[in-house]
Amino acid sequence: MDNQSHQNSATENEMDHIEVIIGRILQIGVVVAAIIMLFGLILLLVHDGNGGYPVGHQPTTISAIAAGTVALKPYAVMMVGMFCLILTPVLRVVVSIYAFYKEHDTLYVWITTTVLIILCISFIIGHTV
Repeated sequence: MDNQSHQNSATENEMDHIEVIIGRILQIGVVVAAIIMLFGLILLLVHDGNGGYPVGHQPTTISAIAAGTVALKPYAVMMVGMFCLILTPVLRVVVSIYAFYKEHDTLYVWITTTVLIILCISFIIGHTV
């Protein structure tokens, strides 16, 4: 076996491993988000439908969500679950950047990095508007 085919085989094995990691990230992210959301729902039922905030108000800032989660307020806990669910595909984009880098696919590294930047900008705009 020559050196070039050995390198191709090693790269192919590493790409297979990265694809497994991406799949696991998606699976774990969805399961963790579902568990957190279920915990928040249980808290909501225990508190007789009171989310821990006045009617019509929910935590909207990261600090309010963190404080509410520490205080075990149902709406805040469910917001953390939603955040985990939203974060899952973002982590997939980050791992994809690494995978394309390892494949020496510069074009897709730049494209995927641009997608990540757009996602981050949309989070910032969505939070401030």
